[in-house]
Amino acid sequence: MVVNTANSVIDSQNAESHDAEKNIFTETRNEDSRRGDDTRRGNNDPRQNKHQGKQQRQNNQPRRDKRDVHGWVILDKPIGMTSTHAVAVLKRLFQAKRAGHAGTLDPLASGGLPIALGEATKTVPFVMDGRKRYRFTVSWGEERDTDDTEGRATRTSDLRPSAEAIRALLPQFTGLIEQIPPQYSAIKVQGERAYDLARDGETVELKPRPVEIHELTLVEHTDSGQSVFEAECGKGTYVRALARDIGRILGCFGHISALRRTLVGPFRETDMIPLEQLEALCNRAASGEGSLADALLPVETALDDIPALAVTRADAARLHRGQAVLLRGRDAPNCSGTVYVTVAGRLLALAEIGNGELIPKRVFNLTGLTASSGRNNEKV
Repeated sequence: MVVNTANSVIDSQNAESHDAEKNIFTETRNEDSRRGDDTRRGNNDPRQNKHQGKQQRQNNQPRRDKRDVHGWVILDKPIGMTSTHAVAVLKRLFQAKRAGHAGTLDPLASGGLPIALGEATKTVPFVMDGRKRYRFTVSWGEERDTDDTEGRATRTSDLRPSAEAIRALLPQFTGLIEQIPPQYSAIKVQGERAYDLARDGETVELKPRPVEIHELTLVEHTDSGQSVFEAECGKGTYVRALARDIGRILGCFGHISALRRTLVGPFRETDMIPLEQLEALCNRAASGEGSLADALLPVETALDDIPALAVTRADAARLHRGQAVLLRGRDAPNCSGTVYVTVAGRLLALAEIGNGELIPKRVFNLTGLTASSGRNNEKV
């Protein structure tokens, strides 16, 4: 056996996803954004009735057969699209049986939305636990109830901060800090989303939560009352809350007026694909001029930060049946914890090393459409 160690090991069995970034594995589940679904409390809008006939006709249309598709698509999500809708669109384009995203991105935000297809959904926690980088614009002079441009103004000020005052304040928001989530957030309060309660006029006392800001910099400051920042942070961080809190301390108030995500775990801007490009690739693939596999990144791309362990075909057969493999001899790895297992260069399983055994936790079945060889080589 050969083991290749990486920078760190993430235990997928203990990975917790923050309420604000819960993964959605089908397009029928609730959107983890503050807009939510109008039917959240039983929408009795009679306008729904006139659409039922149209929906029934659509349901009677023949459906394309779904297929096994495995890999990651890093969508450069356009402004105005919800994360749930993005998953539904890609699921349709690829005719995939399973799909989910690794971290909600608000409709007003653009940028990286990692979408897992097929067996890649088993690796979602590894991406959600990774760092995220944002570039965002704060407009000074108004605090809004949503902490972005879509809300109503709740506080105003004629003061405008200087670049020096902003930079002097940023160390207070770097490192491990306590942050109160926005009122319009996906935090659950007694079983209900905070954004649902806020829309109904209720004021909710949300408790501060520890979040980690690895880096926060001011990259541009204008005389028009706007500042551009870049932030690299851990899971559960609300950039909208950063703008709110910085504005309060400066006494000028502020809200997010533009937001773009440029990094999610191992996925960077160079990995992102615009929706228009995906649709064009889909059309070419339908006419036999290309393959949607060219848009996929390998499933194991999400596992870059954990060790990889190569096993023999005999050991692979045992692991595939869910059986543990004894680790002994001079080739036995000297590490412990979570590893991803390969056989003949192909991803086989997520497993735990402990007490001299390799115990399978998640076994992958990559039969079907996977990333092209070129895409595999790009991330090596």
